[in-house]
Order: sequence, then structure tokens, then C-alpha cells
Amino acid sequence: MYSRREFGKLTLAALALPRTLTAAVDSKVKGVRFGVQTYSFRDLPRPEGGDAVDVIIQAMTACGLGECELWSPQLEPAKKTREELRAWRLTTPLDHFAGIRQKFDAAGLEIFGYNYSFNPSFTDEEIDRGFEMARALGAEIITASTTLPVAKRVVPFAEKHKMIVAMHGHSKVDDPSEFATPESFAAALKMSRYFKVNLDIGHFTAGNFDAVAYVREHHADITNLHIKDRKKNQGENTPWGEGDTPIREVLQLVEKNKWPIPADIEYEYRGTGTPVEEVKKCYAYARQALA
Repeated sequence: MYSRREFGKLTLAALALPRTLTAAVDSKVKGVRFGVQTYSFRDLPRPEGGDAVDVIIQAMTACGLGECELWSPQLEPAKKTREELRAWRLTTPLDHFAGIRQKFDAAGLEIFGYNYSFNPSFTDEEIDRGFEMARALGAEIITASTTLPVAKRVVPFAEKHKMIVAMHGHSKVDDPSEFATPESFAAALKMSRYFKVNLDIGHFTAGNFDAVAYVREHHADITNLHIKDRKKNQGENTPWGEGDTPIREVLQLVEKNKWPIPADIEYEYRGTGTPVEEVKKCYAYARQALA
């Protein structure tokens, strides 16, 4: 965590970002596209009365990562009731989200995906609005931590907006409604041509599945990877290189085959440094894996 003084410097630096377009930040390594799931920066404090956008932009710039999968709770107002949050989603002008996109553009950064996780409490209007927000943000896809029953409700909206929704998996292999197993991903792919897979290789490993084999066999249906390290058998998140996840092997497979699959760093273990410092360590590990 940052001290108040450190956070003040971070915020001022973020607000000082130029508002004219700058050269795009290139975070490719040997052709592999590296980005970040902005959930990685969840512990960076949000400015009082404001959102986390400027802080995220500053953090990405500091890490040298040019694209992201943007975690929706970081855009939403904090401490809202469920009904208040629903009202915010449905009534906030789309220009608000277009303005966020402009901030990323000005910093030379790209929003590849919008992580908007549909759950049973979502109304049809909230589901539909997620696609509109994603478009306004300039995202190519929506990623979602959801369930098979809810995914069925999303089908007509994905078809309406002609936008890819990538199902994010966890390691809850004992729950048949969860996206966790190869079979659950296969079921999603059968629901709609707009459904794809956002494979989290850490969770996949914790569920005792072979991430290398899955990527090799299903790369055409994978929109992006979440890169983290976990132990097998529902093990804990670990610093990269200390778990069982074949991070090096997966990245080398993507690089060898020149597959255009973004590899998004997701910092979830308990590090000793700030989120920015830990994401930098992860990125350095990834670069070394492809050296």
C-alpha cells in the first residue's frame, strides 16, 4: 500500500498526463502481447470523490504495459447499494465511458477488454448496458466471471451487439454451474458463436488441468490469458516461479506459434512491494521466460 504522501505524488503525476495523443506504449515481447488485468491494481487507493482511472493509467505507464483488461468495479462508484449501482449503470451517459477511453488514448494505452461479470442479480437492462459501455470504452471484447445459467441469458445480447464475451474460469471444479473445467468452456462455446474463453492459467492449474495442452488445442477460441502462478490441488497463489503453473511453457507456446493471444498479468499473490512493484516483477519474469 502507498502512504498518503506517495499516493498524492502518484495522483498528481497521473493528472499531469498529456491530453494529446502520444505514441502507443509497446509491451510486446518477441511478438507476444503483454497487458494487465487492472484488478492487479485494486489496492491502489481511489482518489476521494473520484474514480481510479487516472491511477490505473499512471500504474500501467510505470509498468510499461500498453494494454489492459479493465475491471469494471474500478469505474463504478464505491459504497453503493445494489439498486443504486444498477441505477448508475443504466443512467450514466455513454459519453462518460468515451471520456475514459480518451484518457487511455491520450496516454498511448489500449483497453482491450472490459471485465463486466454478469451475475444472477443483473437485469436484462444491465446486461445490455454492459455491451454499450464496452463499446464506448473502445473494448474489443467483454470478459466475464459468470456461470453457465447466467451465460445463457447473455446469449441474445451478445448476438444483438455482435460482440465477443469471453468466459473467465476459476478453479471451482465441484460446481457444475461454474466455468472451471474444459467441459464447462465447451458448453459455453456451443451456446453462441460470440462466446469464447478467457483462460486463467493459474486457476486452471489449481483445478489440476494442463494449461499447455488446453492452449495448444483451443487457441483459436481463447481471446486472452490471465497469467498468474498457483499450486495444484486448489493451492494458493504464489509469486511467479514458486507455484505449479507452466507460465514459461505457455508463453513460449504462444510465441512459437505467433498466436495473437494477449497475456494479461494478474497480480493476486501477497507480495512484499506495492502493486506496481509486484506487476513489474511479473512482467520481468515474463520477459525472461521469452529471452
